[in-house]
Amino acid sequence: MNNVAKNINELVDICHSANVEAGWWSDITTGESMLGKRNVNELLMLCVSELAEAMEGRRKNLMDDHLPSRPMFDVELADCIIRICDLAGSEGIDLGGSIVEKLAYNRNRADHKLENRLGINGKRF
Repeated sequence: MNNVAKNINELVDICHSANVEAGWWSDITTGESMLGKRNVNELLMLCVSELAEAMEGRRKNLMDDHLPSRPMFDVELADCIIRICDLAGSEGIDLGGSIVEKLAYNRNRADHKLENRLGINGKRF
């Protein structure tokens, strides 16, 4: 699983570096760096907006406007992952390590077992 964490963290670096280079981490009027200054709550909501767009694409069975060979659902999920990776990169988060540890934890969670999910007050979805 160490390679998984490493690969995810490489994706974090790629996404964040590309967004810094594209100017998303600079003040649009002054060019001043906004690293460490952007509103994290706003960045989280931008992730949510990508998920909402994915839902809309799935609901209407749309192809993407920018990548017409791909379903909008797929592209918006990719956008959400890119935003999450960008945010993780800006905050210095070990996203890969966190994902690997969380997957390991979830393997043994009682509320993730089918028999418990089907029970009273279970997590059906």
